[in-house]
Amino acid sequence: GKRKRKRDRAAEEEDDNKVPKTEEEENTSSDSVVLYIQRSWRSPLSLCFPAAPLLSPSGRWGQTLCPIDAQTAILIGGQGARMQFCKDPMWKLCTEDLSWVAAETLAEGPTPEARIGHTAIYDSDSKRIFVFGGSKNKKWFNDVHILDTQSWKWTMVEARGNVPPLAYHSCSMFRGELFVLGGVFPRPNPEPDGCSDSLYIFDPQLSVWYQPIVTGDQPSPRSGHSACVMQGRKIYVFGGWDTPVCYNDMYMLDLGLMEFSAVKTTGKAPSPRSWHGSAVLSDTKFLIHGGYNGNNALSDAFVFDIDTNSWTEVTLPQLSVPRAGHSIVTMETAGCSRFPEDVEVNAGSVGNTLLVFGGGDNEGNFYSDLTTVAVEELLAAIQRG
Repeated sequence: GKRKRKRDRAAEEEDDNKVPKTEEEENTSSDSVVLYIQRSWRSPLSLCFPAAPLLSPSGRWGQTLCPIDAQTAILIGGQGARMQFCKDPMWKLCTEDLSWVAAETLAEGPTPEARIGHTAIYDSDSKRIFVFGGSKNKKWFNDVHILDTQSWKWTMVEARGNVPPLAYHSCSMFRGELFVLGGVFPRPNPEPDGCSDSLYIFDPQLSVWYQPIVTGDQPSPRSGHSACVMQGRKIYVFGGWDTPVCYNDMYMLDLGLMEFSAVKTTGKAPSPRSWHGSAVLSDTKFLIHGGYNGNNALSDAFVFDIDTNSWTEVTLPQLSVPRAGHSIVTMETAGCSRFPEDVEVNAGSVGNTLLVFGGGDNEGNFYSDLTTVAVEELLAAIQRG
């Protein structure tokens, strides 16, 4: 009997001496819930709280974060450490208290397969999110999935017309239609994947893809670029890459004329990059942050003014971490900082707060943090710059 008690105590001590797993290992391990339960049964807290699943998303890049109203955004997809697709692909973010709710089980219907490099865009008129494209390992997608945010139901569209499988494209919403530009598409082995310079439009009412006639000076083939819709009638396309070349050029698509033009800019432009974050700050300004230049993840930030076609570099401590494949959205949050009356702030600000989520540093680290920056603070930083 004594020997058995000693053996049990030794086994318990051995358990106590085991090195706890890092959060990253925990999130990617299929046994993580079991490990969590094994550990938490000893804790007095477990008397009050049952073992809980993740309270916030695992680290990832290549996801989408899609605002659906002033206080809510939906996170979809992404890839984390060791090329693992996230086992927790869908989350709902409430910006009032910056809390997350795991959302896979919230929605019914056929959910989109795990993916990276897709786009998700919200149509405020129909209250639906449109998810298009992306890839998973050697599988490429050209499917359209729709999430109705009122009924919380997914549907997959049986679309007519031709659109290739694309990843790392841009997708903009204009008058209820999806404007998909560029992106990577697969070629048969052993050819390298190609980059597109085409514009495809999806009409949800007719469930049809078509290619419009576009005139002017069009961007070269690229992927990992950004596209910002400004003043509801112009799409500004910046950067991206077509291996091995990275770009830092700017193009504007006039949606009334369906005409592209190269934008001649002044001021210090961002260096060439792809997979950067972008966000509209006001009627006339948008932000470009971070990205990847073919060697490193970047941490610098620039604001572009469409009235003056000028770049201004902005330095803020919140934006100093190198990251690529991250998401930036403009939202309202409670307790947003307000500036003194004497700081002139653009009244056309879209939201109060910039939220930066996720991304990777190209050195094996994938982020799951949520960084907040008051839009007023950014605009004030431009005036200082």
